[in-house]
Amino acid sequence: MLISGFDALLSDLDGVVYAGNEAIPKAIEALNRLEENSVALAYITNNASRSPGAVAEHLRRLGAPASAEQVFGSADVGAELLAQKVPQGSKVLVIGSAYLRDCVSSFGMEIVPSHLDEPHGVIQGFDPSIGWKDLAEAAFAINGGAIWVATNTDRTIPRAEGIAPGNGSLVKAVRSATTVEPLVAGKPGPWLFRRAAETFEAVRPLVVGDRLDTDILGGNNAGYKTVLVLTGVDTARAALTARSAERPNYIITDLAGLYEDYPVIEVTGFGVRCGGATASVNGHTITIDGDESDLDSWRAASQAWWLAHPKQEHVDEPDLEFSANVATKP
Repeated sequence: MLISGFDALLSDLDGVVYAGNEAIPKAIEALNRLEENSVALAYITNNASRSPGAVAEHLRRLGAPASAEQVFGSADVGAELLAQKVPQGSKVLVIGSAYLRDCVSSFGMEIVPSHLDEPHGVIQGFDPSIGWKDLAEAAFAINGGAIWVATNTDRTIPRAEGIAPGNGSLVKAVRSATTVEPLVAGKPGPWLFRRAAETFEAVRPLVVGDRLDTDILGGNNAGYKTVLVLTGVDTARAALTARSAERPNYIITDLAGLYEDYPVIEVTGFGVRCGGATASVNGHTITIDGDESDLDSWRAASQAWWLAHPKQEHVDEPDLEFSANVATKP
């Protein structure tokens, strides 16, 4: 099974374990099986709105194994990063949750309510209560010379109702009113993943996430194997067309796939074979001998395209021709 050979699972939360307050089907059972397979579990989240204790409590209510020590979030890392960039005891404008404010205070920085207080730094994290006035205050302070740290730049966030704007969308709004790029503390940086692996003394961790631009890129940046799970934001089609840096090692439907044998992917004289599917590349077209609804078809197509384009700096969308002779475009 896929999880064999790994000693830790570094799991994203939103879109992998839950969406809003609801557990994702099969996720909780899969997480509870890790211990019997001697696999440590850490949760890696860019969500800076809640403390590790609050996140762990939420997970336990859903039935997942969790303690505060297993949760690694971007709020703590963001506050630490800002503390390294400003003088000790500096004034800081916090655009984010009460927990983010606590993190900033824990590093000895003084929280101020307005750009009129001339803050040395601005830290921005996700919180549902953030409004236009908060974003405007951040822009005023940044344009006044304050160091700007974003806990993360996730453009969207999965909710029970669907996909909603994430912290990255709010960061982009502030960026449009400034000439400054923020320092980003969370994923896709490698620090959260490495800190978790070191905490559990993991030698061969596996990173699982639903986003290519944060989870998969971050895991790849940390030097770990990565698996894209199709229960959140990104799709198998998105993985196929992704930049080289955002390509996952594995693609699974849901977390139950961790306990299934991952199909062997082999290069043949006719293309790339995965399970019962085969894919080949001719110019800008991928021909797939397989069903479009079969994940093995997408695994074969991805590997064939990646072999033909090993270094891809931008998203490229090839034409796809499945064995049903129906041409599609991503």
